Amino acid sequence: MRILIIEDNRDIATNIAIYLENNGHNIDFADNGNTGYKLATSNNYDALILDLMLPGKDGLELCRELRQEAGKDVPVLMLTARDTLEGKLEGFNAGADDYLVKPFSLKELEARLLSLHRRTQGNVSKQLLKVNDLTFNPKTLELKRSDKIIELKPTTKNILLLLMRASDRVVSREEIEHETWGDNPPEGDSLRAHIYAIRNAIDKPYEVKLLHTVHGVGYRLREPND
Repeated sequence: MRILIIEDNRDIATNIAIYLENNGHNIDFADNGNTGYKLATSNNYDALILDLMLPGKDGLELCRELRQEAGKDVPVLMLTARDTLEGKLEGFNAGADDYLVKPFSLKELEARLLSLHRRTQGNVSKQLLKVNDLTFNPKTLELKRSDKIIELKPTTKNILLLLMRASDRVVSREEIEHETWGDNPPEGDSLRAHIYAIRNAIDKPYEVKLLHTVHGVGYRLREPND
């Protein structure tokens, strides 16, 4: 993979770069948000490793501008020392796809990057997915409810597609986490943050709610009369 590291701590960035390069990845580096933004918008990367606290532009501002202004959908793994749900929600709302809390294992970091890369390669069903008025068209990659396009970050969108494919049954938290992160689930309750984002996108603006929590088990996306 071609990976951009945006990290102002030289020791951390060097350790990451050496490990990833030894495993066959191509690495570019920026030590501030402004340079990171220029590199991310002028090159095609398979993934970005983005520190939250940066000089110039911080990680949240940089990620938000990449998504909203530059239209870049490259997977973003955000590095942070803030292991709180509020902090993660803030990052996901800015456009991050995954979180890794410092200090972290380099092996886990690579595993998360590979997982993000696999998910963006489009291993999705070729058939139209439909639950009530919520639809996903794999040909256009458009997700809609009541003909209104819904924008979600790649990881959040893939969790929703998993629930749509399984729409007549309850999907356990364990199954969602395994399908999303494999054997390296993130610390804390990242799944809760993604479910929160899904509810805000597909249910909050509508009277009929489709996503339901089955307490102690998992989640179910269902028709209102099921």
